[in-house]
Amino acid sequence: MNQQRGTFNSNVRRHDIKLNWRSITLIVQLVVMIFIGIIGSFFSGLLGIGGAIINFPLLLYVPSWFGLEAFTSKEVASISMLQVFFASLSGMITNRMSSRGGESYFHKPLVIQMGISTLVGSLIGSLSSMLMTSGTINVIYGFLAVIAVLLMIVPTRATMENRSVSEVTYHSGIAMGAAFIVGGIAGIVGAGGAFILIPIMLTILKIPTRITIASSLAIVFLSAVGGVIGKIASGDIPIWPSLFAVAGSLMGAPIGAIISRKMNVRLLRYALAILIAVTAVKIWIDILG
Repeated sequence: MNQQRGTFNSNVRRHDIKLNWRSITLIVQLVVMIFIGIIGSFFSGLLGIGGAIINFPLLLYVPSWFGLEAFTSKEVASISMLQVFFASLSGMITNRMSSRGGESYFHKPLVIQMGISTLVGSLIGSLSSMLMTSGTINVIYGFLAVIAVLLMIVPTRATMENRSVSEVTYHSGIAMGAAFIVGGIAGIVGAGGAFILIPIMLTILKIPTRITIASSLAIVFLSAVGGVIGKIASGDIPIWPSLFAVAGSLMGAPIGAIISRKMNVRLLRYALAILIAVTAVKIWIDILG
């Protein structure tokens, strides 16, 4: 009888230890996800770029540094897409509220044409990622990271900055075609594509900077709508990690936006370009190795 009781007590202790370890692991994971969300969105708000290009490598590598189970590339893309959805929604609402009573830089026809194109492209890209391996998704991110670095170090300027919304003209076919392609590629890796769309709008479509920034938020939001639908359909979204990453994103972006007004953003932009370049090298080494 005493032996059975001792065995029972021993099993109970093992069970309690397992429960405590699982609880600690869960807490660590949630803290790490909030931290990743804050860091990624902070730089997004600071530098005005899409957070996904930063969040993808953070989500891919950081959890394993803390002894947590690593996310697959498909899970990373899904979490990142949810972050883009809520971050772009928050930014769009903030921008609309700040423009009340003043001149609006929101270009409705541009948003409708490019937004619908990116939505369709992102939906197709997200759904097609179901058929791709994690290695393929990493390759696509590797190419996007290289493009992001080039776009961050090469200055882009729009022309005729003093034009009003009603005076802006552009080639609708080019705008819709570019948005569809960018949305499709970005939808695969869980990005909104802002870091590519904004230079296209500035240099190719010749849209003034203020109109580009105000309109791109809505375009990226529509892109994220298509991407989220596709990721939900694919079933690769880890719910709790995603929610805490989103919570961190909503905290980090406003802080980055405030600090960006007081700092030399150009130097930080170059520093981040180096960081993304190192990440791209790491990913390509993993792919080719």
